[in-house]
Amino acid sequence: MSFRAIRVSKDEQGHRVDTVALEEHDLHEGDVTVAVDYSTVNYKDGLALAHGKGVVRTYPLVPGIDFAGTVESSAHASFAPGDKVVLNGYGVGEEHDGGFAQKARVSGDWLVPLPAALTTRQAAAIGTAGYTAMLSVLALEDAGLTPDSGDVLVTGAAGGVGSVAVTLLARLGYRVLASTGRPAEADYLRDLGAAEIVDRAELSSPGRPLGKERWAGAVDSVGSHTLVNVLVGTRYGGTVTSCGLAQGPDLPGTVLPFILRGVTLAGIDSVQAPMDRRVRAYERLARDLDLTRLEKMTTLIGLDEVPGVAERILAGQVRGRTVVDVNA
Repeated sequence: MSFRAIRVSKDEQGHRVDTVALEEHDLHEGDVTVAVDYSTVNYKDGLALAHGKGVVRTYPLVPGIDFAGTVESSAHASFAPGDKVVLNGYGVGEEHDGGFAQKARVSGDWLVPLPAALTTRQAAAIGTAGYTAMLSVLALEDAGLTPDSGDVLVTGAAGGVGSVAVTLLARLGYRVLASTGRPAEADYLRDLGAAEIVDRAELSSPGRPLGKERWAGAVDSVGSHTLVNVLVGTRYGGTVTSCGLAQGPDLPGTVLPFILRGVTLAGIDSVQAPMDRRVRAYERLARDLDLTRLEKMTTLIGLDEVPGVAERILAGQVRGRTVVDVNA
C-alpha cells in the first residue's frame, strides 16, 4: 500500500519540495520498518526544505531528522513488531529518508526504545531539540554543576532547544536566565520556569574579551558573538554547552575565559551521540521533564503544513516545539 510523504528532489529547475505517494520499496534500506506516528520540524528541517544546502546530501530524500512510532516489521534482534521507538539524528532526513512520511525504514542500531512513561506524541514533542537540550543538561551535570553553583543561562530560549532546556533546568532546581530577542515571549518563558529574562541584544554584538562573572553555566544554541559573550560572562570554573549556530558558526573571541577563569566549553553532538548516552537522555527526560509544560510549548500540525512552518522557523517566528502528525 502507498503512503504519504514529503520529498525533496533536484532537477533542472533546482530544489523542489512535493507531497507524494510512496511505496515501501521507494524508501532507503534498513532492517526495521516503522509506522511513523509523529515527527517534528527542527531548524535543520527548515534548511532541508528551503534549499537543502549544507543539509541534504542525497536526492530524492524524505526530510525529517526525527520521528516516533511503532515497529511494523524487524530483522533486528533488539526490536519486534509493536515496539514503540524514537529516532534522532544518524543522518536521517539528511542522507537517509526521514520522518516526514507515514513510514520509515532505518537501521535498528539507530532506534531508541521509548520509555514506558512517554507516548510517541510526547517523544516527538521532545524531538531532536529536546533530546539535545537533555544532552546539554547532562554535560553540565557531568562537569559538576548543581543548583547551588549559581544561575544558568539559556540562549535562544524561546526556540525548541531553549524551551526544553529552560523547563528541564527549572524543574531540576536551577535559577534560569532566559535570553531571547522576542520580548513578547517573556511570559511564555516565565511560565516554563525562567526566573529572569535577558535581552538578546546584551549578548549578540561584539563585546569585551572578559566581562563580569554572571552565570555558573549556560546552554547555547546560537553561536557566534552570542556564544563568545556567554563565555566571557561565565563564572570561574563554569561550563558552557554549545549545540547550535542560529547566529552563525564563527567563534570570534579570545582564550581569556579558558586560561583566566578555567571555563569549559562542551560541544554537544546529537547526530552521532553514542547509544548509551541517548538511552540515558531519554530515561532522564521521562523522569525529569515536566510533561504539562511540554504540552504548553507544543503546537500540532499536519503533514501539509510542514513547508510553511519550515519557512517560519528559519525566520525565527516559531516558538517551542512543532509536532507533525504525519497521518493527519
